[in-house]
Amino acid sequence: MVQTGINELLLQLEQVLLGKPRQIRLALACILARGHLLIEDLPGMGKTSISHALAQSLGLSYQRIQFTSDMLPADILGVSIFDKHQTQFVFHPGPIFKQMVLADEINRASPKTQSALLEAMAEQQISVDGVTHRLPNPFFVIATQNPTDQSGTFPLPESQLDRFMMRISIGYPSHDAELLMLKGDKTINVNDLPQCLTPMALTQLQAQCDNVNASDALLNYILALVKQSRTQPEAIGLSPRATKALLQAAKAWAFLQGRQYLVPEDVQAVFCSVAEHRLRTSSQLQGEAISERILASVNPIM
Repeated sequence: MVQTGINELLLQLEQVLLGKPRQIRLALACILARGHLLIEDLPGMGKTSISHALAQSLGLSYQRIQFTSDMLPADILGVSIFDKHQTQFVFHPGPIFKQMVLADEINRASPKTQSALLEAMAEQQISVDGVTHRLPNPFFVIATQNPTDQSGTFPLPESQLDRFMMRISIGYPSHDAELLMLKGDKTINVNDLPQCLTPMALTQLQAQCDNVNASDALLNYILALVKQSRTQPEAIGLSPRATKALLQAAKAWAFLQGRQYLVPEDVQAVFCSVAEHRLRTSSQLQGEAISERILASVNPIM
């Protein structure tokens, strides 16, 4: 029954993002692992569509926030306004108080505004005027980012990048997928997509992912990859947060394959998506190259 619901969800998402089954599985694995997702690509590749489709299919409340250079933290978090009838300040929640938040073109906002998401992503709460406000559960941030060489962008600081469990790139569609898109009888309206799972069912699936078994040999393989990342001269090595994220993402990937145990291929499938945005120092291609080099240099001993 569980696997049937997941298969229906994957098929539905593949109708929205044609010809990209791997990217869809990675995005879903990130959510099952309770992680936040960074999607980096050129405009018009389907970044917004896949995030909205995920929220609609999972029955999550959804809010898109368009980041701009003049945006302030209060535009995201909310603001306290004095109520003369109550003779006190009343907090008015911002758009971040949704179960899934799309931070669209996050790198067009200033670093000060970008940092407004740090506490929310790490602790599922925000602090305004000394008062802490809990965010909904489950809570996910999907951020889209334009290539950093485009005009009007601010690079995300390392502390922000490390909050994203995974980073994916959609890329151009294949010839057949783009032809199918052009020949389609009608455009799919994401708002009309049926709900495949409930938020409660999603929470149960996340708990099942936690229970995926990882042997000591597999854990040592993960640690070997992380240790190798810390020897790369042109990049800062993976943090302990990244180590934990790699394990959780691999468990979610194994669960999507219908297994309750990890194999090295699960770690390899998610490693680049977990590592490359943390390892790069100047460009996306550099992060990809370092990640692939690490994978090639460490042999799993099972």
